[in-house]
Amino acid sequence: MEWLVVDNKEGGPFDLPSLFGQVFSPSSYLFGGLNFLNTTIYDSQDLRCKTPFGAVATGQQVAFRIFLPIVYQLHSPNLLLYKADQWDSPEYIPMEFESSDNGCNCYRCILEKPEPQLYFYLFQVENNSGILHITRDKDGFGQLTPNSGGYWQLTVYDQNFRTPEFLKKGVMYQIFPDRFYNSGKQKTGVPSDRRMHTDWYELPDYLPDQNGQYTNSDYFGGDLAGITQKLPYLKSLGVSCIYLNPIFEAHSNHRYNTADYEKIDPLLGTEEDFKTLCTEAKALGISIIIDGVFNHTGSDSVYFNRNRRYGDGGAYNDYNSPYHSWYEFTDFPNYNSWWGFETLPNLNESDPSYSEFICGEKGVLQRWLRLGLSGYRLDVADELPDVFLDRIRNSVKLANPQAAIIGEVWEDASTKVSYGVRRRYLLGKQLDSVMNYPFKNAILDYIRYGDANGLYHTIMDILEHYPKPVLDVLMNSLSTHDVERAITALVAEPIGSRGRKWQGQNNHLNHERYLFGRRLFRLASVIQYMLPGIPCLYYGDEAGLVGYKDPFNRSCYPWDREDQELLEHFRQLGKIRTQYPTLSSGGFSPVSFTPEIAAFVRYCGARQFYVAVNRSESTVEPPVPVEFANAKVLYGQLEHNRLNPYDCVILIK
Repeated sequence: MEWLVVDNKEGGPFDLPSLFGQVFSPSSYLFGGLNFLNTTIYDSQDLRCKTPFGAVATGQQVAFRIFLPIVYQLHSPNLLLYKADQWDSPEYIPMEFESSDNGCNCYRCILEKPEPQLYFYLFQVENNSGILHITRDKDGFGQLTPNSGGYWQLTVYDQNFRTPEFLKKGVMYQIFPDRFYNSGKQKTGVPSDRRMHTDWYELPDYLPDQNGQYTNSDYFGGDLAGITQKLPYLKSLGVSCIYLNPIFEAHSNHRYNTADYEKIDPLLGTEEDFKTLCTEAKALGISIIIDGVFNHTGSDSVYFNRNRRYGDGGAYNDYNSPYHSWYEFTDFPNYNSWWGFETLPNLNESDPSYSEFICGEKGVLQRWLRLGLSGYRLDVADELPDVFLDRIRNSVKLANPQAAIIGEVWEDASTKVSYGVRRRYLLGKQLDSVMNYPFKNAILDYIRYGDANGLYHTIMDILEHYPKPVLDVLMNSLSTHDVERAITALVAEPIGSRGRKWQGQNNHLNHERYLFGRRLFRLASVIQYMLPGIPCLYYGDEAGLVGYKDPFNRSCYPWDREDQELLEHFRQLGKIRTQYPTLSSGGFSPVSFTPEIAAFVRYCGARQFYVAVNRSESTVEPPVPVEFANAKVLYGQLEHNRLNPYDCVILIK
């Protein structure tokens, strides 16, 4: 029998038997809640207590079991099932006696639900003193208490839910278009108020102008033709999907302030350049998705036109403008804006005219899909109302059932509440996937600080809460345009509340610190690439770019100055994800999570993978399951069953 080792900060490491071979099934056998004779009352991640593990499809039966110590004379158990946020009206489901063993009575019930819905649940029992509850403690185990509260989650999703096949293989690569590669192609129609850098390798502007404003008006000239030229390079990294930050016409370098949804920004090229990129990428097996920024536009846009760049019309200048109803005017011309930024006026997604413009048969979504696009990443998805997300999905899937819809959601998207509304992103009628920030945070915190509990519980909670179709296509990043680059996050001094001036002065790492960061980044990326979902590599991370937050995380790709050792590391990981596409959807079983070692097994059809990472400065002997005794080393090295300091290994059998 193998052992799952999880670090318990309160009492040191402890061992738990692991149920190898069970898809997404850890085991909990000791420690937690009320324990009696080496068992737990209930653990939702133990197949003896709940089958199957995790979220279930509509119509799929779920078996629940609780183990009640005979000595406590507990009886009459019920499963109390709550529809999300309907806390006053639980459904009582009686549990029937099944068996007695190890001093416990086992009770069981079967549940089947026909509609997609988020549920929460606990258990109720009785004894001679009255009613007691079995609730979820902080580690997920059942505890006996006179109070209710402390719920487990059950996600029931649409049995017809399918997610795009192209996201179930290879690697995703995120590009901030202005900073990736400048083809040198001549551009026309570029506004004259854009300042072009002459040195590709210098930092973006990060200090305010003479008026104290951050204008984001400095550019480096990366373009779509440049991305097309670098497709062979991306293919060498195992890239199967490119995610582009906004490419529509806009008057800032980040382009999240859309000026015209129907035009490519002239500095990036033309519509023909876009079609060429999609066509040549497709020939190499690479799909293109782009940012869809539909919650707000720029105030300097065709639609709002506060700056009158587009003549005298627009919602801000003309109360009778056809775009007036698109915006949230309070007392014309005063208006609501995104997080108080006056340059980003909020859109009213419930307005029929705006909704039709984006989602209609001749709307923005389908227009770009017809030109070769494979999907959208939805900016600030938690600020888009459900009715609008429903229509986005209907429009996208009508044009191409295999097109992707990925949401920017920073928390556990299965249970997210935004603006007082419990969201239903992942039940089968809205998003295909989300940016998996929980994995990012947990991996980086583990590699930097040794937070084994955080990594273990984050992985298991996401695997338990998300529908299987979503897990297969989860967008797993370690860096993005909104957070520090991974190497900086792993070894640089934390930002805290410091502003851009301090970040700019401290953005550089000395050589020794950089090399240490590279070692840690290598470990973090091995975990990232070997978890379910699709790993997303932020442009330049593979070449050794460092940087604090915006704009330091948006520096130009260092062509001809790449860290070749790091680049080769990512080529090898990309090769693994290309050769073994079932890594996106295969099973997961933890082996060891301590401050020194993180190890787990992936079950992917006929192949099994063992992954171990040593984040300590000492040589360690990771717990290798017996079935991997003669397995092939796929990556890294394991010398005499020992891992060197800050090293890793991937075994395949």
